[in-house]
Amino acid sequence: MASTIAFFFLGLILLSASSSGLAAREPFACDPKDATTRTLPFCQVSSPIPQRVNDLIGRLSLQEKVKLLISGAAAVPRLGIKGYEWWSEALHGVSNVGPGTKFGGDFPGATSFPQVITTASSFNATLWEAIGRAKKYLLPALNIIYPLAVIFLKETDMAQVVSDEARAMYNGGTAGLTYWSPNVNIFRDPRWGRGQETPGEDPVLSGKYAASYVRGLQGSDGDRLKVAASCKHFTAYDLDNWNGVDRFHFNAKVSKQDIEDTFDVPFRMCVMEGKVASVMCSYNQVNGVPTCADPNILKRTIRGEWRLNGYIVSDCDSVGVYYDTQHFTSTPEEAAADAIRAGLDLDCGPFLGLHTESAVQRGLLSEIDINNALVNTLTVQMRLGMFDGEPSSQPYGHLGPKDVCTPDHQELALEAARQGIVLLKNQGPSLPLSHIRHRTVAVIGPNSDVTVTMIGNYAGIACGYTTPLQGIGRYARTIHQQGCKDVACADDQLFGAAIDASRQADATILVMGLDQSIEAEALDRAGLLLPGRQQELVSKVSMASKGPTILVLMSGGPIDVTFAKNDPRIAAIIWAGYPGQAGGTAIADILFGTSNPGGKLPMTWYPQEYITNLPMTEMAMRPSRSKRYPGRTYRFYKGPVVYPFGHGMSYTNFVHTVANAPTVVAVPLDGRHGSINATISGKAIKVTHAKCNRLTLGVQVDVKNVGSKDGAHTLLVFSTPPAGHWAPHKQLVAFEKVHVPAGAQQRVGINIHVCKYLSVVDRSGTRRIPLGEHNIHIGGTKHSVSLHAATLGVIKS
Repeated sequence: MASTIAFFFLGLILLSASSSGLAAREPFACDPKDATTRTLPFCQVSSPIPQRVNDLIGRLSLQEKVKLLISGAAAVPRLGIKGYEWWSEALHGVSNVGPGTKFGGDFPGATSFPQVITTASSFNATLWEAIGRAKKYLLPALNIIYPLAVIFLKETDMAQVVSDEARAMYNGGTAGLTYWSPNVNIFRDPRWGRGQETPGEDPVLSGKYAASYVRGLQGSDGDRLKVAASCKHFTAYDLDNWNGVDRFHFNAKVSKQDIEDTFDVPFRMCVMEGKVASVMCSYNQVNGVPTCADPNILKRTIRGEWRLNGYIVSDCDSVGVYYDTQHFTSTPEEAAADAIRAGLDLDCGPFLGLHTESAVQRGLLSEIDINNALVNTLTVQMRLGMFDGEPSSQPYGHLGPKDVCTPDHQELALEAARQGIVLLKNQGPSLPLSHIRHRTVAVIGPNSDVTVTMIGNYAGIACGYTTPLQGIGRYARTIHQQGCKDVACADDQLFGAAIDASRQADATILVMGLDQSIEAEALDRAGLLLPGRQQELVSKVSMASKGPTILVLMSGGPIDVTFAKNDPRIAAIIWAGYPGQAGGTAIADILFGTSNPGGKLPMTWYPQEYITNLPMTEMAMRPSRSKRYPGRTYRFYKGPVVYPFGHGMSYTNFVHTVANAPTVVAVPLDGRHGSINATISGKAIKVTHAKCNRLTLGVQVDVKNVGSKDGAHTLLVFSTPPAGHWAPHKQLVAFEKVHVPAGAQQRVGINIHVCKYLSVVDRSGTRRIPLGEHNIHIGGTKHSVSLHAATLGVIKS
């Protein structure tokens, strides 16, 4: 009777899955129909996961264990466990870059959000998490009622977007549950081809993006995971192929100071605040040791200091690279042993599967070391529910084709593009364009009618596209000319037709920039100027144009457009990044004023001269006068720029006033580290010697919209620490997105964690809180606060 009832309910589950359009996926393991395995201890959902993992490992032979150390993990048929491909990608939407995900059939595509650098430009942490999770009923109103979007996303129990689509595709048998995203490396050099994948050059911005996006992907169901994210590529990885040096051979020589206060910050925040399930080590060496073979950074830092609850995976073939290419070890067995003993748990590629058993036989590695690695990977799989039987009966088992490319998901992709677009110049002002005065628009440029260019790299197959030409065509009659055959723009054969078009139109929009043929994985840029003869085309068209000329740039990295910035005939400049599948609609909405731009640059735009004597191989962040080395990013470089980090205009104007903030903050000491002199050195307190838990600086800021249009504004809060040779001249310590109607005022509360964000790192790599006067900058407003040491924490207004 009991079995009859069980099969009855199983039938209901399968019927429900079928009626929802979901192709039922067979269980990965612990199939309730398999009498030989369903009673095994590792299949008992009610038991604690550590017990289940230990039971499973105890049943595996050495040969079976070794085959689970690689991304294409083998099946264990005698225990009812199927094979699994660990490598899937979801950088800005479910991608088919990794072999774990395939489009087709019920899943022809997935929602393709803007490339990360564009999404980061919104400086909206709520949006970043919403791309992982969003509430269906708040859309499609986002394009009309932006302030409500922000409120809803903050206050409601948000359902899923990328993670919904990932789970749906897993249930349909076309994707995995382990996604090697996001990329949170620092965009250190403007030429880096993969800078587009990152949140930009600032470590705090990158860290907040990492934590927000990871929370959105992984869900908030306690220790259970919706999908498992992975922050990559650890660490000091930001060179692909420049001037004969590639990422497989590169040894990044990095100071302890730069490691601690720049390169490791986003990863630490990803692990400790985002609770990410995985970290990926990189191809390069750091100070002579491959990252995937370094116990100091894998075992001691990621797992020990930061307490990673998850697994560490290699970038694909990294272990093979440091054996075959870097010649770090004499034998492949030594390479395998070094990786596993250093703390690597999973190899993307076959190397560990081929050489680990031999390493054990030669005494280079113990089976206990392998067990330790498997504990971490199997625990993640169990947190994902992969050993819980029928996928259709699990919390996300209802998701299927109907949950991919939904109207609300696509509307969120459009809203993300709108929020990420940056208005760099608006002379006059010339934007927004008028429906009445600009009825005919010339749309010109190699990126004016593109589709896949808009989604950048590590993208999948989009649900559909709206090109810039199509988007603009919804507002005005268009005259289209490409101007250049492609972004390389090698000749002027198409210039004449483009110039003629601009003479006939009420306004001219040039959509120029880069694509993956110029900047990409394994392809760093040679320079910062527009490719080929693009600049010549822009200048000639602007001279001929009857109406205002607007330059729209697509790119991941910064472009030196000094010529356009200084040319009065070019009325406005917009940077759209790579705006995703709805990029054309978003660009047009900004151009014609349906949306008010609010994006800010997440990286500095340098002049071409900046890179003249600046090898990408030089990792130092700080400038050196003796070497005539300029330093990197807004935190350390003080030279001329085209546009600074954080630049971005609006169609309205905002003013800031500090309404309330302390002038003195006492930093309490914990008293457990010997003498005061040992704790306070050089007028700074070691962070490890302070009571940091609740030590925050609260600032109340009034933001008033003194213009005529409603708008969203980003408060960027910078700190300038007391003078010191090892401190940045300023650093981002907080940011908040706020919507303010025209003529209205909003008060924004900002809490700055003193130990995290007002500290700096000395030359030995020790993080310290400088005592004395710190200047807090918010736009043109400055507030000074004095920090001093105290045995009891006191904050005074």
